[in-house]
Amino acid sequence: MEELKYRGKKREGRHRDTWDPFQLNPVGAEKESKRRCFQLAQYLVAVIVGIAVLTSAVVAKGSLLVLSTLSSPTSMRSPKERQFYMLMLVFCLVCPNVLVFFKSLWRCTFKSFVQPNMKTMSFVCAIECLVSFGTSVLVLVVMPQFDVLTNLFISGGVCIMSAILQIVFRLQKEKWKILFPICSLILTVAGYCLLGIDYHVRVSLFVDRQSADCFIYVGIGIFSSLLISLCWWENPLQATNRMQDTLSELDGFRDFVFVISSILRIIVIGGVYLLYNVFIQKSIVWSDFNLQKHDWELLQIGLVLFFLQAFCSAACHWFGVVACKIHAVRMSFALPVCCTGPVVLLLGLVLFLTQAQELDGAAHNSITEFCESLVYLSHKNTTPVVLLEITRSICRTSLNSHYLQWPFSMLALEGVCMWSGFVACTYYVWKIKVQRIERTSQLFVRRLYESAFIDLSLLLNTKMKVPRARNQESHDEIQNCVIYLCATMWHETYDEMLKILTSMFRLDRYRGDPKEEHKDCFDFECHIYVDDAFMTDDDTGKRLVNSYVDDLIHVVIEVYRVFTNKEPDDVSIIEAPYGGRLMFVMPEGNMLYVHLKDKSLIRNKKRWSQIMYLYYLLGWKGYIVKNPQKIPRQNNPCRASLISLDGESFLLPQYDNDNKRKFISDDNTYILALDGDTDFQPKAVILLVDRLRMYDNVGAACGRIHPTGMGPMVWYQKFEYAVGHWLQKTAEHVFGSVLCSPGCFSLFRGSALMDDNVLKRYTTTATRASEYVQYDQGEDRWLCTLLLQQGWRVEYNAASDAYTNSPQEFKEFYNQRRRWGPSTLANTLDLLHSGSETVKRNSSISRLYILYQMFTVGSSILGPASVTLMIAGAFQFVFKIAGTLSIIIASIPPVFYIIVCFVAKPNNQIVIAGIMSVLYAFLMTASLFSIIGDMVIQGTFLTPTGLFLVSMAIMYMVTAILHPEEFGMIIYGLMYFICIPSGYLLLTIYSLVNMHIVSWGTRESNKGGGEAKKNHNILCDRNCRLCCWDMKIQITQETDNLLMQQITHQNTQQVPSLPITSQEITPQPAAQLEPQDKLETTKAAVGEDKKHPINKLKMNEARGEDSAFSESDDSVEKRSLSLSSSDEDDDDVLDDDDDFMTSDLGGTPEFSVSDWVEPVKEEFLKKLTYANMKRNLQEQIRYTLRNKNQSELCEELVLMLTDTLHGQLSEVGPEDVLTNSQLEEIQYALTEQARRILKTSRMERLEKRVKRAIEKTLTAPQVQKLDEGEQDFWNKLLERYLKPISDTKAHQEEVTKELKSLRNKAVFLYFIINVLWVVATFFLQAIGNDVISIKIPKYYPNGNESGEYLKVEPLSLMFLLSFAVLLFVQFLAMLYHRIYTLIHVVSYRSTEKDYKENDDNDDDDGFTLENHIANGLVITSDDL
Repeated sequence: MEELKYRGKKREGRHRDTWDPFQLNPVGAEKESKRRCFQLAQYLVAVIVGIAVLTSAVVAKGSLLVLSTLSSPTSMRSPKERQFYMLMLVFCLVCPNVLVFFKSLWRCTFKSFVQPNMKTMSFVCAIECLVSFGTSVLVLVVMPQFDVLTNLFISGGVCIMSAILQIVFRLQKEKWKILFPICSLILTVAGYCLLGIDYHVRVSLFVDRQSADCFIYVGIGIFSSLLISLCWWENPLQATNRMQDTLSELDGFRDFVFVISSILRIIVIGGVYLLYNVFIQKSIVWSDFNLQKHDWELLQIGLVLFFLQAFCSAACHWFGVVACKIHAVRMSFALPVCCTGPVVLLLGLVLFLTQAQELDGAAHNSITEFCESLVYLSHKNTTPVVLLEITRSICRTSLNSHYLQWPFSMLALEGVCMWSGFVACTYYVWKIKVQRIERTSQLFVRRLYESAFIDLSLLLNTKMKVPRARNQESHDEIQNCVIYLCATMWHETYDEMLKILTSMFRLDRYRGDPKEEHKDCFDFECHIYVDDAFMTDDDTGKRLVNSYVDDLIHVVIEVYRVFTNKEPDDVSIIEAPYGGRLMFVMPEGNMLYVHLKDKSLIRNKKRWSQIMYLYYLLGWKGYIVKNPQKIPRQNNPCRASLISLDGESFLLPQYDNDNKRKFISDDNTYILALDGDTDFQPKAVILLVDRLRMYDNVGAACGRIHPTGMGPMVWYQKFEYAVGHWLQKTAEHVFGSVLCSPGCFSLFRGSALMDDNVLKRYTTTATRASEYVQYDQGEDRWLCTLLLQQGWRVEYNAASDAYTNSPQEFKEFYNQRRRWGPSTLANTLDLLHSGSETVKRNSSISRLYILYQMFTVGSSILGPASVTLMIAGAFQFVFKIAGTLSIIIASIPPVFYIIVCFVAKPNNQIVIAGIMSVLYAFLMTASLFSIIGDMVIQGTFLTPTGLFLVSMAIMYMVTAILHPEEFGMIIYGLMYFICIPSGYLLLTIYSLVNMHIVSWGTRESNKGGGEAKKNHNILCDRNCRLCCWDMKIQITQETDNLLMQQITHQNTQQVPSLPITSQEITPQPAAQLEPQDKLETTKAAVGEDKKHPINKLKMNEARGEDSAFSESDDSVEKRSLSLSSSDEDDDDVLDDDDDFMTSDLGGTPEFSVSDWVEPVKEEFLKKLTYANMKRNLQEQIRYTLRNKNQSELCEELVLMLTDTLHGQLSEVGPEDVLTNSQLEEIQYALTEQARRILKTSRMERLEKRVKRAIEKTLTAPQVQKLDEGEQDFWNKLLERYLKPISDTKAHQEEVTKELKSLRNKAVFLYFIINVLWVVATFFLQAIGNDVISIKIPKYYPNGNESGEYLKVEPLSLMFLLSFAVLLFVQFLAMLYHRIYTLIHVVSYRSTEKDYKENDDNDDDDGFTLENHIANGLVITSDDL
């Protein structure tokens, strides 16, 4: 209710000034706010992870202590038991090395192998052997000799070497913090001293008959602790200037080093075990390893303790990494790990005090009697073994002294010293700063963890992010980056434009003022590239912008009003060699450019728009930032329209990012590719930036694309997209690299696009048939293929959501997929063909991944046959037909449709496909219920078909549950299921047979002239409805020849005067590329419904341009003229294209390019009407004086200046545009009034700021020219790469012939493979299940065997199992990906921007030219 009142109040304010106060309010324009549920979820996840770290560390540490106690020579276990427990200890030490060995071997084999430097590798392996020797000696030799409390405390000494190195290298930012490592060293040495004193007291007091040889083990223990402390030698050194070359070199071949060192460590561990137990103690009896049935308890205890220790230490390491990545370092990492030792001690004491009563037969009079009585319990079967041995071990301490028990405090003090020294040594962990999704290699120095000391290992291994090497490139500080948002538009509707503009303005609000720093450290520009933006006015012959551009201008103004409650301030109109450009300064000061492409000057369509902006943003802008003298200078820098909204912002905002980019590498320059209807939130962009920022080898990243719209086709696509992203994209991301980053929402790294054989290759003009299919039908997939072949990785982020319109009509959907299908296959085959070379270059793509892609390609190729056999099974289920006959019947419709696709026109093919899809849907529905009925009759679902169906349903349900925000997609699963024949059989046939048609297929025709053109030759036009399908039936005359029209009288009957005739007979100038004119448009588009209130006649005129190409709007770019007239539905249209191209060879009279400028400028001059001016002035003053301490003055100024404006314009209408003389008078009156108010309020220092706000309110849009350098760049770019293509008739015919030949080969190959599969299944059915079949025993759901057998054909079972394995692998990948997506989302939520009121007290009255790097240099307006 409050929101309704707020909107009503704002509307009333507008209504006082104009009779048209109504405005749009696009969804998502409101400020984003942190959702309370997400904050709670974030804290909940942090708490859960912290508990997991603590629990797993306590269990791992406790298990190791129990094993060492059980294997102790002083324990009450038999030699056989002690021998087995010692072996479990060995396995605990070996386990982490085995895991690292397999992981490193996998990376060396399938990822990348770098030849190691033998000297460095020898040095590292020597240290690893020493560490392994120290660990083995301490755990296998020393700890069994000590009691459990001493074992718990002694491990704290492994931090001693780290403390020494911190002191030596002085790694502290503040000098006083050197006290931490000094205290750590003192406390650790004191702990060792107390250890020696404690054992001296025990020997002196004869505690538990302690022998004097314990001092040897104390010395060995201290020495082995020193050796173990060498394990983390890298951590202090990587934080200094020393050995940087060695460490950097080591990073390159670290995987191979780990392979060798892990083997060496295992050998050392085994060697120490055998040397001590076989040759020194001679305690191993090999026959005792042959355990008997009565040894079950021994085996159970040993294996449980081993698995607990191995699993929990690995889990603790993983949860520790997660805790750091979700920005919960203190609460979920440092605190639990530091508390591990005290918690183990506390837990042990609690168990000792509470469970001692359970030891039946033990004396409880005193501690000494209690300990002596334990000996008699060792043979009782009812006594808990673990509890007994732990209690017995505690009795070996000074507590069991007959003389003095106070020496036990020495042991307690030793524990306090060791624990305090360890915490002091790792103090830096508490202050560590972590970026979002920080790489594990940036969090921890070593991949290997020490399972015996998991808590100390985690903290000592955490990277010291203290002063780095001066010349070292570091990831510790987040890198600044520049993002160029590049949207390509092609005939978008008003609502679609509204989505993309709202998204851009949201990002502007999120980023804030570019001159201020942002915690995400990014700057951005928005670029919109409008294809087909111009038309020729038939009355005047002038070249003007069409109605799509009119729509776009209105959208920009409307969105600006919604976000700021005023008109755009800084608008520049620029003529350009490719057409024109509109330049806006967005509300917060970021830039928006709209590039208007004239297809008579530059190539049309998306790939060429991408080449255009890539060369402009990466090529030209990259060149000028490397040559600062090339950045244009402005003679009058004080021009008001070049100052940002707040008045004191940066100078020349359009060059601000160019200045910043001087300090930003190409690696941190990103291109966000967008479609003209994409809707996204700032979060989605930042999450993609994270992927590229943190992983240097990632060349592109894409988000989760959600199709929008209504109707059955959209429902089908919703589930299709969901499954594709849930399973296929995640599997590609986890096992290798994503193959396609969709052009509607993808972030590309500048240096990746600029790499050899990427952007340069991307400019290749298609000349051969295969190139038309691969290059132009799926340009985003081809670009990703080029990146992958050069060694870059493409990633998928499931939390980065973007929404885009999907085809809502059956025809549009089929035409879209007709492009995508062959392109996907062509690019995948290209990647597989270059697989061996790609594997060498790309560390993300392995031979196994190539094998996985080959399997998926094979599955897709066999898709039609599989669906046919599935339909045959449906016939068999539903109609009880024999297997062979059902296959024959099921094969008839595909064969029929193949023939239809070869002989009928595309539109008729789609109509027939629609009818067949409905029939197939009925059959699939019947089949579903038949399968369910069959399971009921059989009394079990444990049949191959039933099991597959049930498991798929469960898997998709679990997958949907793991995507809670998308769970509703599961509802569309039934629609997807019944449309499988249409999507995988009919669509595949349609795509293959029409492969030679290389037109775009969607948004092909303008809404006006295309229909008018078709109407010339329509003999019959009927709209029919069949079930839920709307069908249009037309009978047309197949010629545009003027003589034939005159003979049949069609020319005079339908249109009194055909405007096209003059074009067809007389050569037309090249500048007039639109063959349609206003008469056709007006006639065809009378009933057109527009959502935006602009002049309909004007819109119809504009959209009438170039509508003759209903299949290929662009004769210049689209060489879809390669389609022959006999294979395309709109033959008359294509014939027009041919005539049109030949007619362009005539003369080229000059047209004034600036004709379009004035109408555009008039649109923006509407800001100078009284109603708009009043609102603009109020908002300008409020924004200029937005600080809280200026609120009273701000409101007084708003009130008084509004009154002044009202007095000056009392006789002017609300919609009248003011003249220059009126503007000068108003500016003088407002400035004088503001000066008086500020003088009265004693705030004269704000005078310049208020004056600039008034000037901005009264500033008209500027008309500019490109500077000479950029003009020359565009001329040469157009000449070299983007010159409009004009093919000869002979070339078109040759390409048509090649495309048909390619089509025929592809169809033949597909047909043969699928027919072979169907025929093989047919003959297996014909031979009979009794001869060739696999017998599977039939089970009931309760597990009982029925005694019957199910007979399944080998081929069907093999394919079913293969498909099931593929889905299961994808499901596992999805689980893995979900976890890391959750980590990323939680880490983002913890650093999310809060929109707060500005408390800034900066009253600087001069605007500045600021160097953002050298903060000391500031140029004020006085200097200028």
